[in-house]
Amino acid sequence: MKNSEMSRSSPFKMRLVHLDLKGAPPKVSYLSEVFPLFHALGANGLLLEYEDMFPYEGHLRLLRAKHAYSPPEIKEILHLATVNELEVIPLVQTFGHMEFVLKHEALAHLREVALFPNTLNPHEAESLALVGAMISQVMELHPGARWLHVGCDEVYYLGEGEASRRWLQQEHNTKARLCLSHIKAVACHVLARHPATRPLVWDDMLRAIPEDQLSASGVPQLVEPVLWDYGADLDIHGKALLMEKYRKCGFLRLWAASAFKGATGASQALTPIEHHLRNNVQWLQVAARGPADMLQGIVLTGWQRDFAPFEKYDHFSVLCELLPVGIPSLAVCLQSLLHGGFAEDVKAKVENFLGISNLEITDFTSEGAGSFPGSDILALVTHVGLHLRSSVDTLLERDRYVTGWFSPYHRRRKLIHPVMVQHIQPQALSLLARWSTLVQELEAALHRVFYPDTVEEWLEENVQPSLRRLQGLLQDLREAASPRPLAAQDP
Repeated sequence: MKNSEMSRSSPFKMRLVHLDLKGAPPKVSYLSEVFPLFHALGANGLLLEYEDMFPYEGHLRLLRAKHAYSPPEIKEILHLATVNELEVIPLVQTFGHMEFVLKHEALAHLREVALFPNTLNPHEAESLALVGAMISQVMELHPGARWLHVGCDEVYYLGEGEASRRWLQQEHNTKARLCLSHIKAVACHVLARHPATRPLVWDDMLRAIPEDQLSASGVPQLVEPVLWDYGADLDIHGKALLMEKYRKCGFLRLWAASAFKGATGASQALTPIEHHLRNNVQWLQVAARGPADMLQGIVLTGWQRDFAPFEKYDHFSVLCELLPVGIPSLAVCLQSLLHGGFAEDVKAKVENFLGISNLEITDFTSEGAGSFPGSDILALVTHVGLHLRSSVDTLLERDRYVTGWFSPYHRRRKLIHPVMVQHIQPQALSLLARWSTLVQELEAALHRVFYPDTVEEWLEENVQPSLRRLQGLLQDLREAASPRPLAAQDP
């Protein structure tokens, strides 16, 4: 069945895979491998959240990450997307989540609150000029884009800056009005320069605004909201009511946003497929209850930097599940959206696409490594995630020789009975050798897909703490077992 035929049977005409590039951005060579899989699974679009991976030029060049894509690489990504029938929607943050911009000293004066780089000050003319310049550079490399996502979610601290406080003291001024005013200014900027491009916005800042204020703002005629909820128990009835509210306010098109990875924990290394399956199936139920023909599509978000202290996706937080690790979840979710659920025949289709003999969605122990691009990373990351820390903990905290004869007390004082070295050291050396070999294999696999800084960060977060504990034990053993003057051995 072709994607066009599947689209007719799905309530979501557009099914976008979101690539969150503010962490662990894949090399273009890996994207060339997975785009055909995305298409085969039923995706027909991409939401590319470039953040600092976009090759900004001129006075915006300071926004670039060290390994930012070059303009030819952006063009290659777009070419690969076109070949695989994936329509690209770029995402440019223009209000909240501006950390990658406002963290720079040269732009810090445009923060809503001086201490926090999250939110742009909407009162400064330079703020709109800044996001306008970002949009212009992104659109220059995305000519003909039918949509541009301008973010505008989780605008924390809005109204708390000095200029906002003064503005809010004036009669009839509210935070809602301030928010709508900036969204309208950004949308008008986009439409004035790119009349054929429709702005998308995340909907969370709009949800609580009364219907009359939303309707009177003019915003419904300018943007298409993306209703997002990544929970496994989302309020289906509440979402349907929200969609109806937006329809009454004058919005002509709505989008949904689920998740296939991320959204379940800041340092989550393995993707809980069942959680995301439930989330996507519930969005199918929302679509069935919502206003007919309003839903343009669904974005399957794949967050790469997860929850920060304020429960948002943040430029400064740690890496969560890597893209190859999340691909089985993406396959399950896309196929479920296409076929109306995850019945046995759909499960068989997913296993065939991934080359996995028995896909488990309730735990992380699927049989076989699979044959999809990056499946080797999934297998190795799964082994590390399930066994590395526990194997080290078992040795250091439950082995009777370590706990009985080389406790923290003994290790600090470099005390050990010589015969105990023979019980402990071979076990520790063997465990370290086994893990070192596997980690070398994982490191090589990661380097094929990701840039060096991603590999370094992931290993530092997920592997090195356990290996350092093993190495520390062996170092203490060597020092305790080395000959020393008798007085130095007295407790």
